[in-house]
Amino acid sequence: MIARLRELNPTAKITMLCRGYTVPVVRLCADVDDVIDIESIEDDLIGYLKRTRVDTVILAQPDRALAYAAFLARVRNRIGNARQKLYQLFYCNRRVRFSKGLSEDHEAQINFEFLRPYGETNIPPREDIPALYHLEIPDDPVCTAKLAGHAFNLILHMKSNGHGREWPIEHFVSLAHSLQDNPAIHIWLTGSAAEGAWIEEHGQAILALPNVTNICGMLSLQQLSSFIKQADGLIASGTGPLHMSAAIGQRTLGLFPPTRPMHPGRWAALGRRAINLTAEKSCEDCRRITTPTCDCMRQITPATVLQIVLSWEADQKSLSQANQS
Repeated sequence: MIARLRELNPTAKITMLCRGYTVPVVRLCADVDDVIDIESIEDDLIGYLKRTRVDTVILAQPDRALAYAAFLARVRNRIGNARQKLYQLFYCNRRVRFSKGLSEDHEAQINFEFLRPYGETNIPPREDIPALYHLEIPDDPVCTAKLAGHAFNLILHMKSNGHGREWPIEHFVSLAHSLQDNPAIHIWLTGSAAEGAWIEEHGQAILALPNVTNICGMLSLQQLSSFIKQADGLIASGTGPLHMSAAIGQRTLGLFPPTRPMHPGRWAALGRRAINLTAEKSCEDCRRITTPTCDCMRQITPATVLQIVLSWEADQKSLSQANQS
């Protein structure tokens, strides 16, 4: 959405207000001029908006405090979804109206609704979204050193920080076990420190394999972006690193349940080398259970995922041979 906003306003200064943990990733976007940790200014939002002479605020995510501050600071254009939160009906003066729950569009497409006040009514098709990812990710020497010793580096991001359904850990174990006799493929487990601790407690079977290295909690978010870029493939359920991998153009496999609102229709990884797998229909407990894993996710078999990984490795081998010749 920001890439299209840049096309509509080539001379504008575009600032992203976001939570602190996302700042390193947003800084990699070439269409963003400045990135502000909103938590660092949340006690003085009105003053910030006045000092910086902001003329437009787009509430792409509902934020009552920011909407109220923009109203009191008399920001000229305050764009928000009046159907999403009632307060946006009062505090926003350039209102859009749409329902994410009823939409058939992907999350990346839905955000284009916020550009309607600019006269932009086109929602790009999914296949056009990858061309709008203008990410500039430098290589990181720490990541380069870790990956250098292996012909094919596969990332398994096993957890989702509670953001969606997860592939069962026993399926990850089965996949890693099937790959252990392939000397070309090395597996890296990524995630937060807390997720690493969970894997230490519940995933001894995968940690014991000689072709697996656990680096959860060892990389900053910017380093993780570089690690994903420099690797050869990533597998995850619906979580941030999955979408970063797809946006970078990495080989990416997303694993999803077919149940709204978690389904790939809304959250599929969109990228020129991204693939998404899902079960044919929802399991009986999918909508009501609170555990990360359900039968929908168990229906995506390790054998199916294995064939995709082997096709990636064959593709990488062909590219390497072509480069050498």
